Amino acid sequence: MRPPDGYPGSAGDYSRYGHATSQFPSFDDSSRTPHGYPMQAPPRNSEVVARPSIERPWYDVRVWSLRRKLIVAACVVVIIIAVVVGAVEGTKAAAYPNYSQLNYTLKDTFSGSSFFDNFEYYSTTDPTNGFVQYVNSETASQMNLTYASESSAVIRVDTSTQNQTNGRSSVRITSTNTYDSGLFIFDVAHTPYGCATWPALWLTDPNNWPAHGEIDVIESNNNGTNGNSMTLHTSSGCKMNVRRKETGTAQYTNCLNTANDNAGCGVEGKKATYGETFNDNGGGVYAMELRDAGIRMWMFSRDDIPSDISNTTSTPDPSTWGEALADFPSTGCDIGSHFKNQSIIANIDICGDLAGASSYYKKLYQCPDSCEKYAAENGAAFEDAYWEFKSFKVYTTS
Repeated sequence: MRPPDGYPGSAGDYSRYGHATSQFPSFDDSSRTPHGYPMQAPPRNSEVVARPSIERPWYDVRVWSLRRKLIVAACVVVIIIAVVVGAVEGTKAAAYPNYSQLNYTLKDTFSGSSFFDNFEYYSTTDPTNGFVQYVNSETASQMNLTYASESSAVIRVDTSTQNQTNGRSSVRITSTNTYDSGLFIFDVAHTPYGCATWPALWLTDPNNWPAHGEIDVIESNNNGTNGNSMTLHTSSGCKMNVRRKETGTAQYTNCLNTANDNAGCGVEGKKATYGETFNDNGGGVYAMELRDAGIRMWMFSRDDIPSDISNTTSTPDPSTWGEALADFPSTGCDIGSHFKNQSIIANIDICGDLAGASSYYKKLYQCPDSCEKYAAENGAAFEDAYWEFKSFKVYTTS
């Protein structure tokens, strides 16, 4: 289509929009510049300035590669896990059971001339490989190895027979009553000591060891000059690497019977807690509390026995006794499932796996000859190898 006559434009003004473009003002014409402003010529190529680039900081994630993002994300996850685990372990390390006051009532008393009526005599092979012959009640009475009066009961090793070949005669007794929990008060006048001896006052279920646990209240060996060892032996899942409140020195913390050559998780008392020193001070009282919150043991010298123990009309209250000598809290050990059907056991072994071990017999206590040779040929050397108990009392919760 051609523009109408008289309309500015020419044939060269045609475009895809037809002649309409011919009506656009020409910006070359200064007369058509809006408001009369002069038209500025476009810059030449040499005058065009490049836009400056912006350097972003390293922590701006917009400039990170995918690899860096993945690495940082992984590190963040690890840090979060570490914080959570640390918080959990910190809480666990600070955890401690509630040893609240319990109301105890007296259940059993072992004392006087009838002391041994409450026990059975073990008279079979020693399970700990001792050079010993445990005798029955009749033989023990004939050999004067056990006897009781109104004031105390005695268990001792044979001192008269020389040149033993099958082991020295001794005694091991087990209570007929059993306990799942309770407060046990052991009044001890004399503890056995001397080369080749391995005495213990302990609790266990003889028919289910170690599944039902073992609690060693008093144990030592040979001359016993290094204090009392209080120890737990259990099946798996019982550890003492937790917060504890005790005056004794903790040894191993894994109570598993197969760990550390069956050392158990023990606590060592000071020299005066056992042996000749303990005896010279008139003996004392060991108290052991077995409850779901944990197992605790105290030792009171003869002059420091709490009045609620010494006074027969009082009821013992461990919450008033202060810090225990040994503390085995339930934080890392389910006490109720690991300790059941416990009998009280008292014995004096000869040599065996502990007292006869060279690390104790020779190195620690410097005893003569071999353990078995010494025990066989030196009956008179066992004059101090005897227990003397004033009484045992067991309290349970009402």
